Amino acid sequence: MRYGLTVYGTTYDMGINSQSGKKPITPKELIDITERNGLEGIEIPFQLLKENNPDEAADYARAKGMFINIAAGGFDPDELKEALVLGKRVGAITVRTVVGGAHFGGDRRHMAGTWKPFLDQILTSFQEAAETAEQTGVNLAVENHQDLASEELLWLCETIGSERFGINLDTGNPLATAEEPNDFFRRVAPYVKNIHLKDYYIYWYEEGYRLVRCPMGQGSIDFPELFRIFSEAQPQVTMSLEHGALEARNVRVLQEDYWTEYPERSASQLTRLLRYVHDRAKVSGDWRTPFEKGESPTAIIAYEQSQMETALSYLKSLIVQIREKENLVKS
Repeated sequence: MRYGLTVYGTTYDMGINSQSGKKPITPKELIDITERNGLEGIEIPFQLLKENNPDEAADYARAKGMFINIAAGGFDPDELKEALVLGKRVGAITVRTVVGGAHFGGDRRHMAGTWKPFLDQILTSFQEAAETAEQTGVNLAVENHQDLASEELLWLCETIGSERFGINLDTGNPLATAEEPNDFFRRVAPYVKNIHLKDYYIYWYEEGYRLVRCPMGQGSIDFPELFRIFSEAQPQVTMSLEHGALEARNVRVLQEDYWTEYPERSASQLTRLLRYVHDRAKVSGDWRTPFEKGESPTAIIAYEQSQMETALSYLKSLIVQIREKENLVKS
């Protein structure tokens, strides 16, 4: 397993959000930050890479022994093909994308009667783009972006049947589609190409539970178990540290119509989810981020930097433990 950094979750600090007042980070600057923090690769937005001399960025990453992944978006096959071709040019391992459709928090109610046609459209587009993935040797990975559930991700992977098509696992987002995270990790593990290491605080509220960003290792996700699963299932997988959005995500599982357009779930699946949430959820406290409180860009940047420092410290401690175990096994 190799560990890197993505720009998402620090969008003010890295100038990705236009309200930050900062210039967008360049790929070379992201590589430098990654190197200073002892990590091994970057995930860079497709548009940002195109605008900043991709060949120079590729040479710079190669000289430092770093991997590159590309963050694209949508399911337009022509746009994904363009990202995959650029991926080959810069030596990228994976192009990640998201499909949307559902609202954040896994809310599909507005898509009643249209979800299945939406999935069919996604499938057709990915089947076409997967041909380019095979030709370029670059993985195409669709993220569980609080939209697709594990059942649908597995259906896409099994139907397309390409070694170059798979899943970008966001570790915090199984909770947004009402799935127990460790169950989710085990189910999708054979198809995972890249991982976003993201954590959430959980707060109960009257319609279900609320997901609030926090540094990796401070919230609800069992990262030692995640690393155990993938050290066995996908030992070569790349991972990038990420933080949740600056706005909380509401998962309205206590509303009957939340389950509109969801695959059928068993009572035992629901029990495992609710037990997981019950054991980790907070019942009170101010969950708002500085962004939600209307604070200044300077305050938001300081908040992001503090969370990143905490998360990096935790991730590096886990990496040390993992590599010590790997060395023991080799010896």
